[in-house]
Amino acid sequence: MTAAGSVTGLYAITAPRRAGQSGLLDAAAATLGAGARVLQYRDKSDDADRRLTEATALAALCRQHGAAFIVNDDVDLALQANADGVHVGRDDAGVARARSALGPGRVLGVSCYADLDRAGAAVEAGADYLAFGSVYPSPTKPQAGLAPLDILAEARRRFALPVVAIGGITADNIGEVTAAGADAVAVVDAVFGADDPRSATAALIHRGFSTQGTPSS
Repeated sequence: MTAAGSVTGLYAITAPRRAGQSGLLDAAAATLGAGARVLQYRDKSDDADRRLTEATALAALCRQHGAAFIVNDDVDLALQANADGVHVGRDDAGVARARSALGPGRVLGVSCYADLDRAGAAVEAGADYLAFGSVYPSPTKPQAGLAPLDILAEARRRFALPVVAIGGITADNIGEVTAAGADAVAVVDAVFGADDPRSATAALIHRGFSTQGTPSS
């Protein structure tokens, strides 16, 4: 897959499962089976062995479903798990340093919040996609500042890279986000907080991408 071509459609980000819900791998398989095109593994714990085991298993799942597998923050883990790439934010490894460590063949995503100047710097440093948000108040990061929807179209106008929207996106508002210009829409709780991740994913794709020809697995 090419870096630019791999980041489109529904972009699911993992979250801890609640008691009574299916496990991480089952939930990931459900969302990938329903058509998620990108899966990001986000785990900030210090359990290195478990994280490597989970990331390696998720990478294999993504390959089975033809989806891109991204690791949040940790370049070393991404390389060990043979992930397709890594995503870095404001407090993560520098973009240029991450690009150098990943090499040219893997995807590098960068959180740009509501900052087009940061996006421009990320492009210069070798980013492959640009993420903006939170576009709505987010239960995952309630203190995050908001990014206006019109920043998505402006980013697409300025930069020849996929634009990802994140933050507070649900089946009720995803259509507004894709209409505003997002190439991909990243969700956490809307999928991994759902009791039925497969149905939740299908609803998001139907309402956000059904008229855009997003492929399904």
